[in-house]
Amino acid sequence: MSSSLNLYLLIALAPLVGAIVAGLFGTGFLGRFISRRGAHCVTILLVLVSTVGSFVVLKDVLAGHTYDGVVYTWSMIGKVPLQIGFQIDALSALMMVVVTFVSLMVHIYTIGYMADDPGYTRFFSYISLFTFSMLMLVMSNNMVQLFFGWEAVGLVSYLLIGFWYTRPTAIFANMKAFLINRVGDFGFVLGIGLLFAHAGSMHYAEVFTQGSKLAGMKLPGSDWSLITVACICLFIGAMGKSAQVPLHTWLPDSMEGPTPISALIHAATMVTAGIFMVARFSPLFEYSDAALSFIIVIGAIGALFLGILGIIQNDIKRVVAYSTLSQLGYMTVALGASAYPVAIFHLMTHAFFKALLFLGAGSVIIGMHHDQDIRNMGGLWKRMPITWITFLIGTLALVGTPFFSGFYSKEHIIEAAAAANVWGAGFAHYATLIGVFVTSLYSFRLYFLVFHGKPRYAAHGHDHGHDAHGHGHDSHGHGHAPHESPWVVTLPLILLAIPSVVIGALVIDPLLFGNFFHGVITVLPQHPAMAEMRHDWHGWVDFGLGAFTSLPFWLVVAGFVISWYCYLINPKVPAAIKSNLSGLYTVLENKYYADWFNEQVIARGARCLGQGLWQKGDRGTIDALINGSARLVGRVASASRRLQSGYIYHYAFAMFIGILALVTFFVLIPQ
Repeated sequence: MSSSLNLYLLIALAPLVGAIVAGLFGTGFLGRFISRRGAHCVTILLVLVSTVGSFVVLKDVLAGHTYDGVVYTWSMIGKVPLQIGFQIDALSALMMVVVTFVSLMVHIYTIGYMADDPGYTRFFSYISLFTFSMLMLVMSNNMVQLFFGWEAVGLVSYLLIGFWYTRPTAIFANMKAFLINRVGDFGFVLGIGLLFAHAGSMHYAEVFTQGSKLAGMKLPGSDWSLITVACICLFIGAMGKSAQVPLHTWLPDSMEGPTPISALIHAATMVTAGIFMVARFSPLFEYSDAALSFIIVIGAIGALFLGILGIIQNDIKRVVAYSTLSQLGYMTVALGASAYPVAIFHLMTHAFFKALLFLGAGSVIIGMHHDQDIRNMGGLWKRMPITWITFLIGTLALVGTPFFSGFYSKEHIIEAAAAANVWGAGFAHYATLIGVFVTSLYSFRLYFLVFHGKPRYAAHGHDHGHDAHGHGHDSHGHGHAPHESPWVVTLPLILLAIPSVVIGALVIDPLLFGNFFHGVITVLPQHPAMAEMRHDWHGWVDFGLGAFTSLPFWLVVAGFVISWYCYLINPKVPAAIKSNLSGLYTVLENKYYADWFNEQVIARGARCLGQGLWQKGDRGTIDALINGSARLVGRVASASRRLQSGYIYHYAFAMFIGILALVTFFVLIPQ
């Protein structure tokens, strides 16, 4: 076994070992051999090992060392092996660094955030298990292992969203996430099955080399392009995992889990698994303009309309959650425009600043004694200076302020939509442009209501919000003034704030316009977005300076000014707008009635169908046949029982009649 393979195994398995140790020997499952302190020390140390190893692997990949090999063969289907293996290239190495670094920050942060929670050790076990699952997903070299990681992150997400399992809202949220993801996963399995059936392999490289052949095939029994159907099925899986319209409704409700989960799963890693998967399968998606059009339109709808919902939210975590939905839409637009490197670039920058915003929101929740309502906050910048400045950095990166990380990735998504050569690109371009204003509006609304203006927390009574721990924290009332969080909470904020500022400028050249993704991501000549952006690129400094005269920058400024005026200078304006646009507000408050449709149409229809099948099919047909045949047998048995009289002459008479019937039958039937 090569030293490289040993390193890859160490990176993937170290978090799994931490999860097993903390889960089995720290929770009472097999005893309590390690303490709470021991559990977080073991899990953090092993995730640190994975993080350091991931940076080493990224350095090796930059030096030209890649890997595509098998660890072991799990099973055989005829002559086709189902294997566990690793593909280490630029895409997987970058994802490994993002996953492990953000996970490490969340592990450290959790020491402070979950300090008084009775499920402390169990929580560390879960987040380490999630890290292992995500690493197996991004490091896989075949569709079997991809599906294993895909389902594993969904399972651990279910456990984490419902971490406080005594609360009905948490149980409802994790079941909702689980069921909606199963809808997407059904399409994902169909896509994998179609590719396996017609390519004859589960291995990425072997399937991707047949892209042109698959593009010329039709779905059996139809005139549909095989590769279009397969790619759309795969993307339906991404729609569930990456919360795209209409499979998005689970993500805001997943805020019922503890705040570290929001940062780890629902901002930086799990929800980006679908984006990663489409980029990995770019050698196939490039052959289907229909699939790319479907992707870009779905992404554009999410980027604009789901962002609008963030404007009316009052729960600090839900505002950031709807921001995540919008930014995932931006990444999806880049995928549909065949600008896969731009999508991965925004995935990376978004992971840092969105994790920063979620963890910053958690720090505010701690300081506010677990009140999450932003209407009860205000003026916190004086009492929580580290949280304030890091949250401001995350906000500036999110809205696309020039020279911040999010600026470089968002601007190029807008440019990619403008240059895309697929149906729906025009709509996507305008949706992403308007989305810049919407993002600025809800982001600065949140920032001003939380950190500026008059303090409002003293005037409100006891209110813990959704993220309250059902134990020690409940003793805190609002009589206590807000306070800065401990260092284990603020240190990850500082460490995440640094890449939120500088990472965009540092890596944009190699990621988008260099050879970083050469041989990993495929873009065909008929999709010119990347080529046009490369032609217009003159360096990160010129690009940043040029932004001050661009439309997106002034849309950011407009959102900032309107938020400043409406929420600091004249707070009566939002109430007046709400009163005058009550119909629109009702639609937004009901989230475009997506949940209502799911519950009243889909779920109720499924229940009615189930009841109909049960009454007509199960009881009316199956039970009737089974019970009817049983009754017939009973009647025949009852009648024949009377013939069993015990008298010999009755039996002799029956034999005579039988012989007579047989003779008559053979005489009458012609030979």
